[in-house]
Amino acid sequence: MSTIARHNSDSRLSRAVTHNGVAYLAGLTADNRGAPMKAQTEEILKKIDALLKLAGSDKSHLLSAMVYVTDMRLKAQMDEAWMAWVDPKHTPARACVET
Repeated sequence: MSTIARHNSDSRLSRAVTHNGVAYLAGLTADNRGAPMKAQTEEILKKIDALLKLAGSDKSHLLSAMVYVTDMRLKAQMDEAWMAWVDPKHTPARACVET
């Protein structure tokens, strides 16, 4: 049986779980939800970097990403932060939906 590692866990969930060399991350939100979309995205991407590091990985190994935004009219702000962060040589499959 393969090893399963759980990171930043509590009684409700683990923020990251690794199995067979693949890291699975839980959904993340910004702590400062009153900040502009770009700032919230930057905060979340820093959290992702930290979780990937805990899992022994980094953004160059991302396979896919699902991004939820509250207002699609603000998506350009999210994209600006994303483009500054993502590894341009190793872009994941990505979807962005409004919720």
